[in-house]
Amino acid sequence: MELLRDKNGLTEQEFLQSYDLAKYEKPSVTVDMLLLTVGDKENTDIRKLPEKELRVLLVKRGEHPFLGNWALPGGFVGMKEGLREAAYRKIKDETNVTDIYLEQLYTLGEDQEEVERDPRTRVISTSYMALVDESKLKPSAHRTTDEVSWFSVKKKPTFSGKQGYAFVETYGLTLESDDGAIKIGYQIKEVYESKTPYPVKTTRYEKLDGYEDGLAFDHYKLIDKGLERLKNKIEYTPLAFTLLPEYFTLSELQKVYEVILDKKLLKANFRRKIAPMVKKTEIIQKRGHRPANYYQFNEEWQHDFMG
Repeated sequence: MELLRDKNGLTEQEFLQSYDLAKYEKPSVTVDMLLLTVGDKENTDIRKLPEKELRVLLVKRGEHPFLGNWALPGGFVGMKEGLREAAYRKIKDETNVTDIYLEQLYTLGEDQEEVERDPRTRVISTSYMALVDESKLKPSAHRTTDEVSWFSVKKKPTFSGKQGYAFVETYGLTLESDDGAIKIGYQIKEVYESKTPYPVKTTRYEKLDGYEDGLAFDHYKLIDKGLERLKNKIEYTPLAFTLLPEYFTLSELQKVYEVILDKKLLKANFRRKIAPMVKKTEIIQKRGHRPANYYQFNEEWQHDFMG
């Protein structure tokens, strides 16, 4: 069989042998990891269940650029390394966390702002997210980081309405360390313009007034994307159960849903909807005046997409 040759008369093997690696500039590739959990707020009344809050794991950068800033764990991908492999390596290197499941979230590198997102060089970042039970993790600073810590994270709507010909929604994205010493805040502005039969959405981010601390690079975008992914998936997947221990009460489960959806849920409606997803156990929680049964996730549950 005659070998195929290109317009320069080269076979594929000859072409590869003579290929000039310097012909094109090479962007670097990184991975960033968003680890989310639901933790207990400080509780002084032992008779009541503690309130819950959503938390994100951040590391304090120990090297330039953004030296001293808080960031999501992450780093560069090796030439012979897969993206997911690099993600697991970096999360262990920077936080000493292992044995988690990572789901690909988003890729940064779309527009000009993201092209210039790293002052060192052109860097394309693929992000991953994981939902974890905080009680099972013992993160600690490791190798390239000075500190590692959980931060409470909230995204609250601040405006919704028309501005000129566009529809605008704004949110406040805030993060706070456990001791309250570090507060990070961004305004998210989502603008919907009817330039085509379908509205075109653009999203802009800027620091909130009164917040001096900021995140490294554009990691606020990844946190925002992760919160939206979490809110969109929690109603038709068992994601919430990854944030809980094996045994839990229905009240604890409801609080997890309320924190993620950022709204109060009617107890009767919630329990009716969640019933096929859980199994009652004989274990009793003895707290306060009303003992409650513990439940566990029903491994045989399947979502009815036509229901």
